[in-house]
Amino acid sequence: MAFTYDYPRPAVTVDVVALAATQAGPRILLIERAHEPFAGCQALPGGFVDPDEDLPTAARRELAEETGVEVGPLLEVGAFGAVHRDPRGRSIGVAYLAVFVGEPPAGRAGDDARSARWRSAQRLPKLAFDHRDIVRAARTRLAERIVLDGSAAALLSAPFTLAELALVQEQFGAAPTGRAALRARLRRDPRLHATGERRGREDLYRLAGAARR
Repeated sequence: MAFTYDYPRPAVTVDVVALAATQAGPRILLIERAHEPFAGCQALPGGFVDPDEDLPTAARRELAEETGVEVGPLLEVGAFGAVHRDPRGRSIGVAYLAVFVGEPPAGRAGDDARSARWRSAQRLPKLAFDHRDIVRAARTRLAERIVLDGSAAALLSAPFTLAELALVQEQFGAAPTGRAALRARLRRDPRLHATGERRGREDLYRLAGAARR
């Protein structure tokens, strides 16, 4: 059934903050916008939500269309609705966070993106819209979840080593922790189950109950 409304409705958008903990330092996936507004500027992958889409579905679709990257678990960062955040008109954005460890999948530009690259998360370029605020909020949210959960294991879909899990905490945690002490604590975490496989000399682990991909 079709409906009409007497009041204008804002657009709904989604943005994805994809972070990676790597040996070279923390990385973030950014696109170069191909169209106005902010053509040529760096931005988070994202876009408008279709009328028949759930928000996480829209976030995964936009990320795949613009960068070719597919993600596992998504953590909702929050809603962003400053009145003038989008010069095209009133919009409400919902941001999601995805976490990788080790070398992340390469970006492949598509749709509205002129390029898609992993960049240093420590030296952000100028970002379009309110995306710098979104990145800051995402990092705060991730640090909070690491403290609450004891680790970032729930945000990693693929099997990981304790060294990789510790790397996420070192680069995105709220407070620095000695690596040896951190790995010893993670090894005692009853939620982490060894898969019986190895990466190099390191055992691979998975969070208990985590779905296989």
